[in-house]
Amino acid sequence: MKLLPLPAFTDNYIWMLHDGTHAVVVDPGDATPVQHALQSLGLTLQAILVTHHHADHVGGVGVLQQQTGAVVYGPATEKITPRPIGLTEGQQVQVLGLTLQVLDVPGHTAGHIAYYCADSPEGPLLFCGDTLFSGGCGRLFEGTPAQMHASLQKLSALPDHTQVCCAHEYTLSNLKFALAVEPTNEALLNYNAWCAAQRASGRPTLPSHMAQERAINPFLRVQQPAVAQAAQAYAPQTDVNDAIAVLAALRNWKNEFR
Repeated sequence: MKLLPLPAFTDNYIWMLHDGTHAVVVDPGDATPVQHALQSLGLTLQAILVTHHHADHVGGVGVLQQQTGAVVYGPATEKITPRPIGLTEGQQVQVLGLTLQVLDVPGHTAGHIAYYCADSPEGPLLFCGDTLFSGGCGRLFEGTPAQMHASLQKLSALPDHTQVCCAHEYTLSNLKFALAVEPTNEALLNYNAWCAAQRASGRPTLPSHMAQERAINPFLRVQQPAVAQAAQAYAPQTDVNDAIAVLAALRNWKNEFR
């Protein structure tokens, strides 16, 4: 089984999982990178997995579905064309001989879902769309801080070695913010240096791993005193003992951080 990040637009990744014959893709906002990969690797597209309705995640779905006949799966509560087989938490998808569990992770959008595969030969895989990024989280376009906190805590509870397959190469900008929050976090400093070297060599920083994210991602670390105190320094009314208030302050800070 091979896991590939297919670059799209300026900073998207369309994740492809294939067994040498059949493939699955996640959030194909653009059909072209998928078409090229299928042709160059001699693959047949079996399924398309969608995490949420934003155009940069679904723009290529219709073309790929028409060309390949692939089955389309996506969140049951969001409007997506072509209409996918609707999924909510507790359901499973069977692809390439693997079982993917569906997780409800609202916050970025109201109906956002993620896919977790515990039995991949690559190790556990998480396709989390725009809910969790390496070093960050998605903007709250439709959800609330409470929803995002619950979603991130759900993902954070996955095994340490879970590969975190985010949909955007936002890592260095996220880490710049994370360092403003925790400038003395040694794990964060080391990870930032590694990611900078990766990008300088033209390589992705992704996938990350859940243990790494718990050590460096401020949005997973809202109960750490240093993170809570930094949030309060930005927004003095923040209750450092209220994890949701801390996350809300961090997200507002990140929105205007340069």
